[in-house]
Amino acid sequence: MTTLNTETALASNITSPSKGAQDFDFFMGHWSIENKKLLQPLSGSDQWESFMAIQHAQKLPAGIGNYDEFTPLDWRPGFIGMSLRIYNPETAMWSIYWLNNKNGGIEASTGMLAAPVVGQFQNGIGSFLGPDQFDGKAILVRYTWSDISPNSARWQQAFSSDEGLSWETNWIMQMSRVQR
Repeated sequence: MTTLNTETALASNITSPSKGAQDFDFFMGHWSIENKKLLQPLSGSDQWESFMAIQHAQKLPAGIGNYDEFTPLDWRPGFIGMSLRIYNPETAMWSIYWLNNKNGGIEASTGMLAAPVVGQFQNGIGSFLGPDQFDGKAILVRYTWSDISPNSARWQQAFSSDEGLSWETNWIMQMSRVQR
């Protein structure tokens, strides 16, 4: 009779990330980004601003996720953003946190990280949804990753002020890999 060593089985399970943990592997490395951002989201405005940014993404240890540094080149001098993506192998879902040097990604009322967007990739499209605040009002925010290739990707952010019945895209990033 063979006995199962529970600690070994658990350790093996923990250190062997599932396939979904590799969803963002395409994004590791250095990127040049053409940004198009709606100046006044949820106002009916159609005035956009454009700017360039650079981004560097890298993995976290043990396949638990990844992070990136977002640095605009000619927009809001001194602004730095960061996405922290954590993969949960039990749910096969990603939680994505947006942090920046303006508010740290911290909720002022609680002192805790703002809620993440949560989701996964299906058929080559990543869709991630979560609660947020905009101009003091509760909204939903959605991130969509699409048009993914080894050297390019597209990311979009959209807001909904009606619990997801309608969406307004307010930020589009067209990414091109920088060869080093």
